[in-house]
Amino acid sequence: MQSTGFGIKVTKFPFLVRFFSCLSMGWALSVAQAQKSAVEMYGSDIYWNATPNDINNLLKQMSSQVDANYEMEIQTLMEVSANPEENPILFRSGHYSFEYSDAERKKLRAYLLAGGMIIYNTGLGSMPFYNSVMEELKLIFPEQPAQRLSSDHPIFHSYYDVDRVNYTSAVQEAGYRGNEPWFDAIEINCRVVALVSRWGMAVGWQGGVKDEYQAYQAESAFRLGVNIITYSSAMRAWSKNAAQAMTFVDAKEVSSDKVFVGQVQYDGVWKTRHAGLPVLLQSFNQRTGVPVKFALQDLRLNDKRLYNAPLLYMTGHEHFDLKPEEISSLRLYLQNGGFLFAESCCGRKGFDLAFRKMMRQVFPASSLKRIPTDSILFNEPNRITQVGVTPSLLAELGSSSTQPHLEGIDLEGHFAVIYSRFGLAGGWELSQSPYARGCNNASALKVGQNVLMYSVTQ
Repeated sequence: MQSTGFGIKVTKFPFLVRFFSCLSMGWALSVAQAQKSAVEMYGSDIYWNATPNDINNLLKQMSSQVDANYEMEIQTLMEVSANPEENPILFRSGHYSFEYSDAERKKLRAYLLAGGMIIYNTGLGSMPFYNSVMEELKLIFPEQPAQRLSSDHPIFHSYYDVDRVNYTSAVQEAGYRGNEPWFDAIEINCRVVALVSRWGMAVGWQGGVKDEYQAYQAESAFRLGVNIITYSSAMRAWSKNAAQAMTFVDAKEVSSDKVFVGQVQYDGVWKTRHAGLPVLLQSFNQRTGVPVKFALQDLRLNDKRLYNAPLLYMTGHEHFDLKPEEISSLRLYLQNGGFLFAESCCGRKGFDLAFRKMMRQVFPASSLKRIPTDSILFNEPNRITQVGVTPSLLAELGSSSTQPHLEGIDLEGHFAVIYSRFGLAGGWELSQSPYARGCNNASALKVGQNVLMYSVTQ
């Protein structure tokens, strides 16, 4: 997906932050330079600005390829506005360990949840700085772990396709043998809010990359930088719509009811949308009048409450693995009448591959098979012969609609597992991500309602 004429602000810090935005769209891209000593702003990390022309050079190169003009400023973190409209992107680079204060963590969390984004660049691949970032992100978002982004993530394809990159020889000497970009991220409601580059990007923007630097080669660094800004612009515009105004807290009350829908917890990011499932359940009752009022619970597969959940829901973006006892528990649950509904949020391949592997472990003698369109599943409560698709999936398929595509595992004449490799949850919230490979909002709700109907009648 290519985008031109967008606006963004970046702010740089180790207590400095850089922000920038596109003047052609009326934004002020600025990195306000605070006239303070490095020790005042960053403690002992005097290398927060070791590549002072990194962002300026990136923006200058971008101006020849993207219809936008930019400025840059530098500010301390506490001087940065908590309103992302003032500084949409924060940028921090460093070489040494650091810690935020509680006030800084609180401010960053509020800023990121309000639509902002922060980019962390490890100066020359610094492991102490990288480890500090990862520890701080755990404190800022204890409920949402960081995870490495797989090469199909839209951030690697938002302008250029950079699922493969060129590194310096020092990266290989440090033990990394791959050629995929290495970004870790915190994602909230399908949006990257905090991005961590394991290897140095800024030195590539600055110019003068040397083999002894643990860094991307200049061309790869530039392409990644353009993609990050393009992605951030598109996602920030999307996050401002009414549906995304939902707070990052489940609206549901935790219930101790005997019968509930259980969302499967696993090691990794198991909750990608925080309002989608409650919205789907509410729309199901409104659409059907079925007097089944499910409570909602989050639980692991080896939880003894599992059998109080006639329906399990599972989703995610990236790769995951289950423990052997979780595999065994899920198998027993399904063999005894349980039902699993799963979808790859945003249609991401990492989750898709992991889910298929999981099901081969659960039922080695069975496999996911496409459910025929004449199945009762596609007839109640909605007659579904075609589904509308998101713009990203349209670009892939060449059509704005397609036949519904669900897969299942049949146990003794009924589907115990129903799976969608295309994203649905964003549509339940009436706000599919601009990069989602999935059903559009209306079709996602219809498909979800039909799966629920199947689960309570079959």
